[in-house]
Amino acid sequence: MEGRSDWLASSSRHEGFEQMRLKSRPREPSPSLTRVGSNFYSAVKQQDYSASVWLRRKDTLEHSQQKCIVIFALVCCFAILVALIFSAVDIVGEDEDGLSEKSCQKNCRVALVENIPEGINYSDSAPSHLSLFQGWMNLLNMAKKSVDIVSSQWDLSPSHPSACQGQHLFEKLQDLLSENIELKLVSDILPMKSKVLHNLKKRGAEVMYINMTAYNKGHLQSSFWIVDKQHVYIGSASLDWQSLGQMKELGVVFYNCSCLVADLQRIFALYSSLKNKSKVPPTWSKRLYAVYDTQNKLTLNLNETQSKAFVSISPKLLCPKDRVLDIDAIYSVIDDAQQFVYVAIMEYLPIVRDHNETRYWPYLDGKIRETLILRKIRVRLLISYSKETDPLTLNFVSSLKAICPEVSGCNLKVKFFDLEEESACFFKEQKNTSLLKINRNKYVVTDRAAYIGNFDWVGTYFNQNAGAGLVINQADNGNKTSIIKQLKAVFERDWYSHYAKNFPPTKHPNCLSYKRNKAAANKTAMSNEN
Repeated sequence: MEGRSDWLASSSRHEGFEQMRLKSRPREPSPSLTRVGSNFYSAVKQQDYSASVWLRRKDTLEHSQQKCIVIFALVCCFAILVALIFSAVDIVGEDEDGLSEKSCQKNCRVALVENIPEGINYSDSAPSHLSLFQGWMNLLNMAKKSVDIVSSQWDLSPSHPSACQGQHLFEKLQDLLSENIELKLVSDILPMKSKVLHNLKKRGAEVMYINMTAYNKGHLQSSFWIVDKQHVYIGSASLDWQSLGQMKELGVVFYNCSCLVADLQRIFALYSSLKNKSKVPPTWSKRLYAVYDTQNKLTLNLNETQSKAFVSISPKLLCPKDRVLDIDAIYSVIDDAQQFVYVAIMEYLPIVRDHNETRYWPYLDGKIRETLILRKIRVRLLISYSKETDPLTLNFVSSLKAICPEVSGCNLKVKFFDLEEESACFFKEQKNTSLLKINRNKYVVTDRAAYIGNFDWVGTYFNQNAGAGLVINQADNGNKTSIIKQLKAVFERDWYSHYAKNFPPTKHPNCLSYKRNKAAANKTAMSNEN
């Protein structure tokens, strides 16, 4: 009995404990609540997963975009770098002109060409040269492939009777186009403002307009021709009927001289690169760099005379690496002189006019003073005179002449070359006083070198206008065919002619003197007619 009571007591305690444990155990959720909680948890977990996937994709996308941007930027930089490299480095054997220093022609024939207006008379013994018109026509008749011309004026076919040579030249240019000869023309005149340019462009010529006014508030004064990449003309005359009729002009023609072309062609290419552009590029392609300069001159034979030459340019804005400025080219010619310096120009005005401001431009004026005073070199200035001559010219000339009386060994003479008096009397006989003649020569010649260019000695021109010049050095000019000797003879012919006067001419022409001079034989005019 006692054992049973113990078992009952123990059982009773165990049941009580189980009841207490059941009461204290949390209730099991119902199946429906379990499903709801499970679905909610799954949804939250799914959203967390989706968010993490989206974030990872967003990071990947952003990273890919950044990589694309970086790659694109690198590609652009690489392309720009390649462009800069190829613009700055020439590929050997692939110059646009197809010429190299080894393959070009250095044995050249050279000739002075002049336009001597009708009614201008020299003595029988005065030197004469090929007429400008015939020199140009010879070049065009030789053309087989291409003609490149840079000119400041394009007016060849006006109705005036004295313009017949210009009309013939215009017709010849049209004939070249009909023969499929490439014609490239550079001008700062819009084609629609020139009948010549407009008509030639319609017939197939490539007309390249360069806006010098936008670049440098200047003008294009360059005047040169390149024919078949072998023959060259450079000088004072432009493609203007007056250059072939009323104006006294001088230039030089080179035949079979492709080494010189190799350098001058780069100036033409420089102008071509500016066509229709409103700004000058900050850097120039190496293809436009000079081939020759004052330190590395082209060595060649001109009419069997050993010579050296290089081409210059203006203004500084259009001057690529190694190219010599016109002002420095003139310096080199004057500095090389040992006996004399002869200068023939239309204007002597060492000033710069800019925005209604006028300032002294001392460079060439100062170089003449240095040559006279420090080096004791004989200097002659032959300056054209006309009704358009600036009165300041006389003041500057007087200032120059004033230094010599007080300086030992200073040897300066200045003369004024006046064709107006003669032309006024000539056209008075012809019942036409509207066309007066002017000497537009622009050259410097010494005992050892010569410079032929497009500029008068006016500061504004050198600073703002586009021009090109040619320097020829000949240490031995004893040969009769020496171009230096020929140019010196031209200067002396004009210097000792009755057109050259020690003092500025009067405003009233002396027609009696004209009639006496008219009786003299005109050897130059006869040569031009033949």
